[in-house]
Amino acid sequence: MYKKIKKAVKETDKLFLLLCLVLSAVGTVMVASASHRTSDGALLSRDAKVMVLALALGLVACMIISFIDYDIIIKLWPIIAAGSLFLMLLLIPFGVTPSGREDARSWLKITGSLYLQPSEILKIGFIITFSKHLSVLKNDLSSVKNVFFLCVHAMIPIALVVYTGDMGSALIFMMMFVGMMFIGGVHWLYFPLGIVAVGASLPVVWYKIFDNIQRDRILALIDPQSYPNEIYQQQQASNAIREGGFFGTGLFNGPYTQSGSVPESSNDMIFSVICEETGLIGAFIVLLLFALLAIRIVYVAKRSNNYAASMLCYGVMFMIISQVVINIGMCLKLLPVIGITLPFISAGGSSVVSLYLAVGLVLSVYRSSGAIGYDDDYRFARIARQV
Repeated sequence: MYKKIKKAVKETDKLFLLLCLVLSAVGTVMVASASHRTSDGALLSRDAKVMVLALALGLVACMIISFIDYDIIIKLWPIIAAGSLFLMLLLIPFGVTPSGREDARSWLKITGSLYLQPSEILKIGFIITFSKHLSVLKNDLSSVKNVFFLCVHAMIPIALVVYTGDMGSALIFMMMFVGMMFIGGVHWLYFPLGIVAVGASLPVVWYKIFDNIQRDRILALIDPQSYPNEIYQQQQASNAIREGGFFGTGLFNGPYTQSGSVPESSNDMIFSVICEETGLIGAFIVLLLFALLAIRIVYVAKRSNNYAASMLCYGVMFMIISQVVINIGMCLKLLPVIGITLPFISAGGSSVVSLYLAVGLVLSVYRSSGAIGYDDDYRFARIARQV
Protein backbone atom coordinates (compact mmCIF):
# COMPACT_ATOMS: atom_id res chain seq x y z
CA MET A 1 0.00 0.00 0.00
CA TYR A 2 2.82 2.38 0.90
CA LYS A 3 4.51 1.77 -2.45
CA LYS A 4 1.22 2.46 -4.30
CA ILE A 5 0.71 5.71 -2.41
CA LYS A 6 4.31 6.73 -3.04
CA LYS A 7 3.92 5.94 -6.74
CA ALA A 8 0.66 7.93 -6.93
CA VAL A 9 2.27 10.96 -5.28
CA LYS A 10 5.27 10.72 -7.60
CA GLU A 11 3.05 10.62 -10.70
CA THR A 12 0.98 13.64 -9.65
CA ASP A 13 1.86 17.07 -10.99
CA LYS A 14 2.38 18.53 -7.57
CA LEU A 15 3.29 22.03 -8.79
CA PHE A 16 0.12 22.34 -10.86
CA LEU A 17 -2.08 21.04 -8.04
CA LEU A 18 -0.33 23.35 -5.55
CA LEU A 19 -1.03 26.40 -7.74
CA CYS A 20 -4.72 25.46 -7.88
CA LEU A 21 -4.90 24.96 -4.11
CA VAL A 22 -3.16 28.26 -3.40
CA LEU A 23 -5.66 30.07 -5.64
CA SER A 24 -8.52 28.28 -3.87
CA ALA A 25 -7.10 29.28 -0.48
CA VAL A 26 -6.89 32.89 -1.63
CA GLY A 27 -10.45 32.61 -2.92
CA THR A 28 -11.79 31.24 0.36
CA VAL A 29 -10.19 34.07 2.34
CA MET A 30 -11.42 36.76 -0.05
CA VAL A 31 -14.95 35.34 -0.15
CA ALA A 32 -14.94 35.15 3.66
CA SER A 33 -13.97 38.81 3.75
CA ALA A 34 -16.45 39.88 1.07
CA SER A 35 -19.31 38.14 2.87
CA HIS A 36 -18.12 38.78 6.44
CA ARG A 37 -20.95 41.21 7.17
CA THR A 38 -23.46 38.37 6.62
CA SER A 39 -21.68 35.86 8.85
CA ASP A 40 -23.45 36.90 12.09
CA GLY A 41 -20.21 36.65 14.01
CA ALA A 42 -19.29 33.19 12.72
CA LEU A 43 -15.73 32.46 11.63
CA LEU A 44 -16.87 31.68 8.10
CA SER A 45 -19.88 33.01 6.24
CA ARG A 46 -22.22 30.70 4.33
CA ASP A 47 -20.51 31.54 1.04
CA ALA A 48 -17.10 30.68 2.49
CA LYS A 49 -18.42 27.40 3.91
CA VAL A 50 -19.83 26.51 0.49
CA MET A 51 -16.39 27.24 -0.98
CA VAL A 52 -14.71 24.87 1.48
CA LEU A 53 -17.28 22.13 0.89
CA ALA A 54 -17.06 22.53 -2.90
CA LEU A 55 -13.27 22.43 -2.69
CA ALA A 56 -13.40 19.18 -0.73
CA LEU A 57 -15.83 17.60 -3.20
CA GLY A 58 -13.88 18.96 -6.14
CA LEU A 59 -10.59 17.57 -4.83
CA VAL A 60 -12.08 14.10 -4.37
CA ALA A 61 -13.49 14.15 -7.91
CA CYS A 62 -10.22 15.61 -9.20
CA MET A 63 -8.08 12.82 -7.77
CA ILE A 64 -10.46 10.12 -9.01
CA ILE A 65 -10.34 11.54 -12.54
CA SER A 66 -6.56 11.93 -12.38
CA PHE A 67 -6.20 8.16 -11.84
CA ILE A 68 -8.30 7.38 -14.91
CA ASP A 69 -6.37 7.32 -18.16
CA TYR A 70 -7.44 10.31 -20.24
CA ASP A 71 -7.89 7.97 -23.22
CA ILE A 72 -10.66 6.16 -21.33
CA ILE A 73 -12.29 9.49 -20.49
CA ILE A 74 -12.23 10.56 -24.13
CA LYS A 75 -13.71 7.22 -25.22
CA LEU A 76 -16.64 7.90 -22.91
CA TRP A 77 -17.46 11.08 -24.84
CA PRO A 78 -20.97 9.96 -25.92
CA ILE A 79 -22.02 9.41 -22.29
CA ILE A 80 -20.36 12.65 -21.17
CA ALA A 81 -22.02 14.60 -23.99
CA ALA A 82 -25.44 13.10 -23.29
CA GLY A 83 -25.18 13.74 -19.55
CA SER A 84 -24.06 17.37 -19.80
CA LEU A 85 -26.63 18.15 -22.50
CA PHE A 86 -29.37 16.50 -20.43
CA LEU A 87 -28.56 18.75 -17.48
CA MET A 88 -28.77 21.80 -19.74
CA LEU A 89 -32.10 20.69 -21.19
CA LEU A 90 -33.49 20.36 -17.67
CA LEU A 91 -33.16 24.13 -17.40
CA ILE A 92 -35.93 24.63 -19.94
CA PRO A 93 -38.72 23.29 -17.68
CA PHE A 94 -37.01 23.50 -14.26
CA GLY A 95 -34.45 26.31 -14.48
CA VAL A 96 -34.48 29.01 -11.81
CA THR A 97 -33.17 32.55 -12.13
CA PRO A 98 -30.45 34.39 -10.21
CA SER A 99 -31.44 37.50 -8.27
CA GLY A 100 -32.27 40.41 -10.56
CA ARG A 101 -32.11 38.39 -13.78
CA GLU A 102 -35.56 36.91 -14.31
CA ASP A 103 -34.67 36.21 -17.95
CA ALA A 104 -31.74 33.91 -17.12
CA ARG A 105 -32.81 30.36 -16.23
CA SER A 106 -29.30 29.17 -15.51
CA TRP A 107 -29.66 27.22 -12.24
CA LEU A 108 -31.23 23.97 -11.13
CA LYS A 109 -32.48 23.80 -7.55
CA ILE A 110 -31.27 20.58 -5.94
CA THR A 111 -32.63 21.02 -2.43
CA GLY A 112 -33.08 23.88 0.00
CA SER A 113 -30.39 26.46 -0.75
CA LEU A 114 -28.33 24.03 -2.86
CA TYR A 115 -28.19 24.88 -6.57
CA LEU A 116 -26.36 23.51 -9.62
CA GLN A 117 -25.30 25.51 -12.68
CA PRO A 118 -25.31 23.00 -15.58
CA SER A 119 -23.31 25.28 -17.88
CA GLU A 120 -20.26 24.68 -15.66
CA ILE A 121 -20.54 20.92 -16.23
CA LEU A 122 -21.18 21.53 -19.93
CA LYS A 123 -17.83 23.33 -20.21
CA ILE A 124 -16.03 20.16 -19.14
CA GLY A 125 -18.16 18.07 -21.47
CA PHE A 126 -17.33 20.41 -24.34
CA ILE A 127 -13.59 20.23 -23.68
CA ILE A 128 -13.71 16.43 -23.79
CA THR A 129 -15.99 16.05 -26.82
CA PHE A 130 -14.31 18.80 -28.83
CA SER A 131 -10.87 17.33 -28.12
CA LYS A 132 -12.18 14.02 -29.44
CA HIS A 133 -13.67 15.71 -32.52
CA LEU A 134 -10.42 17.54 -33.30
CA SER A 135 -8.38 14.37 -32.88
CA VAL A 136 -10.63 12.48 -35.32
CA LEU A 137 -10.19 15.21 -37.95
CA LYS A 138 -6.58 16.13 -37.19
CA ASN A 139 -5.28 14.93 -40.56
CA ASP A 140 -7.62 17.20 -42.51
CA LEU A 141 -8.46 20.23 -40.41
CA SER A 142 -8.28 22.56 -43.40
CA SER A 143 -11.27 20.94 -45.10
CA VAL A 144 -14.29 23.25 -45.37
CA LYS A 145 -16.58 20.35 -44.50
CA ASN A 146 -14.64 19.44 -41.37
CA VAL A 147 -14.42 23.04 -40.17
CA PHE A 148 -18.17 23.38 -40.75
CA PHE A 149 -18.92 20.37 -38.53
CA LEU A 150 -16.55 21.68 -35.85
CA CYS A 151 -18.51 24.95 -35.90
CA VAL A 152 -21.79 23.03 -35.59
CA HIS A 153 -20.32 21.14 -32.63
CA ALA A 154 -19.50 24.41 -30.86
CA MET A 155 -22.82 26.07 -31.71
CA ILE A 156 -24.81 23.40 -29.84
CA PRO A 157 -23.61 24.35 -26.31
CA ILE A 158 -23.45 28.04 -27.24
CA ALA A 159 -27.07 27.98 -28.43
CA LEU A 160 -28.20 26.20 -25.26
CA VAL A 161 -26.58 28.67 -22.87
CA VAL A 162 -27.85 31.62 -24.93
CA TYR A 163 -31.36 30.18 -24.83
CA THR A 164 -31.20 29.97 -21.04
CA GLY A 165 -30.04 33.60 -20.85
CA ASP A 166 -26.41 32.90 -19.86
CA MET A 167 -24.55 35.16 -22.32
CA GLY A 168 -21.41 35.09 -20.18
CA SER A 169 -21.00 31.34 -20.54
CA ALA A 170 -21.71 31.65 -24.26
CA LEU A 171 -18.72 33.96 -24.59
CA ILE A 172 -16.50 31.52 -22.66
CA PHE A 173 -17.56 28.67 -24.96
CA MET A 174 -16.79 30.84 -27.97
CA MET A 175 -13.29 31.63 -26.70
CA MET A 176 -12.61 27.97 -25.88
CA PHE A 177 -13.81 26.99 -29.35
CA VAL A 178 -11.64 29.53 -31.17
CA GLY A 179 -8.59 28.82 -29.01
CA MET A 180 -8.77 25.05 -29.42
CA MET A 181 -9.34 25.41 -33.19
CA PHE A 182 -6.27 27.63 -33.53
CA ILE A 183 -3.97 25.51 -31.37
CA GLY A 184 -5.38 22.36 -32.96
CA GLY A 185 -4.16 23.41 -36.38
CA VAL A 186 -7.14 24.78 -38.33
CA HIS A 187 -5.86 26.90 -41.23
CA TRP A 188 -5.36 30.52 -40.20
CA LEU A 189 -7.50 31.88 -43.06
CA TYR A 190 -10.65 30.60 -41.37
CA PHE A 191 -10.17 32.97 -38.44
CA PRO A 192 -10.42 36.31 -40.30
CA LEU A 193 -13.40 34.83 -42.14
CA GLY A 194 -14.92 34.03 -38.77
CA ILE A 195 -14.35 37.61 -37.58
CA VAL A 196 -16.16 38.91 -40.69
CA ALA A 197 -19.05 36.49 -40.05
CA VAL A 198 -19.34 37.59 -36.41
CA GLY A 199 -19.27 41.24 -37.45
CA ALA A 200 -22.02 40.66 -40.00
CA SER A 201 -24.19 38.95 -37.37
CA LEU A 202 -23.87 41.72 -34.76
CA PRO A 203 -27.10 43.54 -35.75
CA VAL A 204 -29.04 40.29 -35.36
CA VAL A 205 -27.36 39.57 -32.02
CA TRP A 206 -27.99 43.12 -30.79
CA TYR A 207 -31.68 43.30 -31.66
CA LYS A 208 -32.81 39.67 -31.56
CA ILE A 209 -30.65 37.91 -28.97
CA PHE A 210 -29.62 40.55 -26.44
CA ASP A 211 -32.36 41.70 -24.08
CA ASN A 212 -32.76 45.24 -22.76
CA ILE A 213 -30.61 44.57 -19.68
CA GLN A 214 -27.70 43.28 -21.77
CA ARG A 215 -27.91 46.15 -24.24
CA ASP A 216 -28.06 48.71 -21.44
CA ARG A 217 -25.00 47.26 -19.72
CA ILE A 218 -23.00 47.66 -22.92
CA LEU A 219 -24.28 51.18 -23.54
CA ALA A 220 -23.48 52.10 -19.92
CA LEU A 221 -19.77 51.66 -20.64
CA ILE A 222 -20.04 54.14 -23.51
CA ASP A 223 -22.32 56.67 -21.80
CA PRO A 224 -22.31 55.99 -18.04
CA GLN A 225 -24.18 59.18 -17.15
CA SER A 226 -27.22 58.04 -19.13
CA TYR A 227 -27.22 54.62 -17.43
CA PRO A 228 -26.41 55.27 -13.74
CA ASN A 229 -28.15 52.13 -12.48
CA GLU A 230 -26.49 49.82 -15.00
CA ILE A 231 -22.98 51.18 -14.32
CA TYR A 232 -23.40 51.39 -10.53
CA GLN A 233 -21.94 47.96 -9.74
CA GLN A 234 -18.85 48.53 -11.87
CA GLN A 235 -18.40 52.07 -10.59
CA GLN A 236 -18.42 50.86 -7.00
CA ALA A 237 -15.96 48.11 -7.86
CA SER A 238 -13.72 50.71 -9.52
CA ASN A 239 -13.93 52.90 -6.40
CA ALA A 240 -12.94 49.93 -4.24
CA ILE A 241 -9.96 49.18 -6.47
CA ARG A 242 -8.86 52.81 -6.25
CA GLU A 243 -9.29 52.77 -2.46
CA GLY A 244 -6.86 49.87 -2.10
CA GLY A 245 -3.91 51.73 -3.54
CA PHE A 246 -0.58 49.92 -3.56
CA PHE A 247 -0.68 48.06 -0.24
CA GLY A 248 -4.42 47.71 0.39
CA THR A 249 -6.56 48.49 3.41
CA GLY A 250 -6.08 45.07 5.04
CA LEU A 251 -8.15 41.91 5.10
CA PHE A 252 -11.69 42.35 6.44
CA ASN A 253 -11.03 46.09 6.47
CA GLY A 254 -12.04 47.39 3.04
CA PRO A 255 -14.51 50.31 3.40
CA TYR A 256 -16.41 49.47 0.23
CA THR A 257 -16.28 45.71 0.72
CA GLN A 258 -17.24 45.63 4.38
CA SER A 259 -20.07 48.13 3.95
CA GLY A 260 -21.59 46.07 1.16
CA SER A 261 -21.24 48.96 -1.28
CA VAL A 262 -20.08 46.70 -4.11
CA PRO A 263 -22.95 44.48 -5.31
CA GLU A 264 -21.99 40.81 -5.76
CA SER A 265 -18.56 41.46 -4.30
CA SER A 266 -18.08 37.78 -3.44
CA ASN A 267 -18.94 36.69 -6.99
CA ASP A 268 -18.53 38.83 -10.11
CA MET A 269 -16.64 41.63 -8.37
CA ILE A 270 -14.28 39.59 -6.18
CA PHE A 271 -11.26 41.13 -7.93
CA SER A 272 -12.26 44.50 -6.48
CA VAL A 273 -12.09 42.94 -3.00
CA ILE A 274 -8.59 41.66 -3.72
CA CYS A 275 -7.48 45.09 -4.92
CA GLU A 276 -9.11 47.02 -2.08
CA GLU A 277 -7.91 44.86 0.79
CA THR A 278 -4.54 43.61 -0.50
CA GLY A 279 -3.72 46.41 -2.93
CA LEU A 280 -1.91 46.25 -6.23
CA ILE A 281 0.59 43.88 -4.65
CA GLY A 282 -2.10 41.31 -3.88
CA ALA A 283 -3.67 41.75 -7.31
CA PHE A 284 -0.28 41.24 -8.97
CA ILE A 285 0.34 38.06 -6.96
CA VAL A 286 -3.04 36.64 -7.99
CA LEU A 287 -2.39 37.46 -11.66
CA LEU A 288 1.06 35.90 -11.36
CA LEU A 289 -0.48 32.71 -9.96
CA PHE A 290 -2.87 32.53 -12.92
CA ALA A 291 0.01 33.11 -15.35
CA LEU A 292 2.04 30.33 -13.72
CA LEU A 293 -1.01 28.08 -13.85
CA ALA A 294 -1.44 28.69 -17.59
CA ILE A 295 2.27 28.10 -18.23
CA ARG A 296 2.11 24.83 -16.30
CA ILE A 297 -0.87 23.62 -18.32
CA VAL A 298 1.01 24.40 -21.53
CA TYR A 299 3.95 22.44 -20.15
CA VAL A 300 1.73 19.42 -19.49
CA ALA A 301 0.23 19.73 -22.99
CA LYS A 302 3.68 19.81 -24.60
CA ARG A 303 4.93 17.02 -22.34
CA SER A 304 2.24 14.76 -23.72
CA ASN A 305 2.94 13.14 -27.07
CA ASN A 306 -0.71 12.69 -27.91
CA TYR A 307 -2.84 15.18 -29.86
CA ALA A 308 -6.13 14.57 -28.00
CA ALA A 309 -4.40 14.82 -24.61
CA SER A 310 -2.88 18.16 -25.54
CA MET A 311 -6.25 19.44 -26.71
CA LEU A 312 -7.74 18.52 -23.33
CA CYS A 313 -5.08 20.62 -21.61
CA TYR A 314 -5.46 23.58 -23.94
CA GLY A 315 -9.23 23.47 -23.55
CA VAL A 316 -8.83 23.75 -19.77
CA MET A 317 -6.35 26.58 -20.17
CA PHE A 318 -8.61 28.60 -22.46
CA MET A 319 -11.55 28.05 -20.11
CA ILE A 320 -9.62 29.41 -17.13
CA ILE A 321 -7.79 32.28 -18.81
CA SER A 322 -10.83 33.55 -20.72
CA GLN A 323 -12.76 33.75 -17.44
CA VAL A 324 -9.88 35.59 -15.78
CA VAL A 325 -9.68 38.16 -18.59
CA ILE A 326 -13.43 38.75 -18.73
CA ASN A 327 -13.92 38.94 -14.96
CA ILE A 328 -11.12 41.45 -14.49
CA GLY A 329 -12.34 43.38 -17.53
CA MET A 330 -15.75 43.70 -15.85
CA CYS A 331 -14.21 45.00 -12.62
CA LEU A 332 -12.11 47.56 -14.52
CA LYS A 333 -15.11 48.80 -16.55
CA LEU A 334 -13.53 47.56 -19.75
CA LEU A 335 -16.25 44.97 -20.40
CA PRO A 336 -19.95 44.82 -19.50
CA VAL A 337 -21.12 42.76 -16.55
CA ILE A 338 -22.03 39.32 -17.91
CA GLY A 339 -21.88 37.15 -14.82
CA ILE A 340 -18.43 35.55 -15.21
CA THR A 341 -16.68 34.44 -12.03
CA LEU A 342 -12.95 34.58 -11.31
CA PRO A 343 -11.77 30.93 -11.41
CA PHE A 344 -10.93 29.33 -8.04
CA ILE A 345 -11.59 32.65 -6.27
CA SER A 346 -15.21 33.75 -6.75
CA ALA A 347 -17.93 32.20 -4.61
CA GLY A 348 -19.88 29.39 -6.24
CA GLY A 349 -19.95 25.66 -5.59
CA SER A 350 -20.70 24.62 -9.17
CA SER A 351 -17.79 26.67 -10.49
CA VAL A 352 -15.31 25.28 -7.97
CA VAL A 353 -16.30 21.64 -8.51
CA SER A 354 -16.21 21.95 -12.31
CA LEU A 355 -12.82 23.62 -12.16
CA TYR A 356 -11.41 20.70 -10.21
CA LEU A 357 -12.93 18.29 -12.70
CA ALA A 358 -10.88 20.16 -15.30
CA VAL A 359 -7.82 20.01 -13.04
CA GLY A 360 -8.31 16.25 -12.85
CA LEU A 361 -8.19 16.04 -16.67
CA VAL A 362 -4.84 17.85 -16.75
CA LEU A 363 -3.47 15.65 -13.97
CA SER A 364 -4.63 12.56 -15.89
CA VAL A 365 -2.71 13.73 -18.95
CA TYR A 366 0.37 14.39 -16.82
CA ARG A 367 0.12 11.00 -15.10
CA SER A 368 -0.39 9.09 -18.34
CA SER A 369 2.02 10.95 -20.60
CA GLY A 370 5.02 8.96 -19.50
CA ALA A 371 3.44 5.64 -20.38
CA ILE A 372 1.83 6.24 -23.79
CA GLY A 373 3.35 5.63 -27.14
CA TYR A 374 4.26 8.29 -29.63
CA ASP A 375 1.42 9.37 -31.88
CA ASP A 376 2.83 9.64 -35.38
CA ASP A 377 0.03 11.99 -36.35
CA TYR A 378 0.60 14.31 -33.42
CA ARG A 379 1.23 17.86 -34.52
CA PHE A 380 1.41 20.54 -31.90
CA ALA A 381 -0.01 23.75 -33.35
CA ARG A 382 0.37 22.27 -36.83
CA ILE A 383 4.02 23.13 -37.33
CA ALA A 384 3.59 22.15 -40.94
CA ARG A 385 0.61 24.43 -41.52
CA GLN A 386 -0.48 24.83 -45.09
CA VAL A 387 -0.19 28.45 -46.13
